[in-house]
Amino acid sequence: MKKIAKRFLLSIVPKSLLGLAIFLSLCGSVRAQVQSAQVIEVTAKKYEYSNSPFHAKMGTKVQLKITATDHDHGFKLDGMPDGAASSGNPGLIFTSAQDCWQLKKGETTTIEFLAQAPGTYTFKCCHTCGLGHKGMKGQIIVEP
Repeated sequence: MKKIAKRFLLSIVPKSLLGLAIFLSLCGSVRAQVQSAQVIEVTAKKYEYSNSPFHAKMGTKVQLKITATDHDHGFKLDGMPDGAASSGNPGLIFTSAQDCWQLKKGETTTIEFLAQAPGTYTFKCCHTCGLGHKGMKGQIIVEP
């Protein structure tokens, strides 16, 4: 009888600890999902993005809501801060990374990311929009 009880305890304790660990990790991820996002509204128009630079705190979930007002534009934002080696860990973690988000005239495009590392992140238009296209840039500054 003691052998059966001992074997039962040896099999149930690790399973219970594993279950507790999974439960606690799920609680943390639910808290992270519930965290409200910093919403930044941006307009894209004739060779500029409004109100740049934008500021965000490290560890903040950010939602960029970008509306093109005059015609179609694009939006390209690298996950690495300016001047960082491309082989390191990204400072911005996107929910859906794209090389170039298309901004349709009159429509709002939402881009979400987690600001994970401090630094300056430069973004630019990636859809040729006219003579001043190359100067259509802005910055997001993530502060510690």
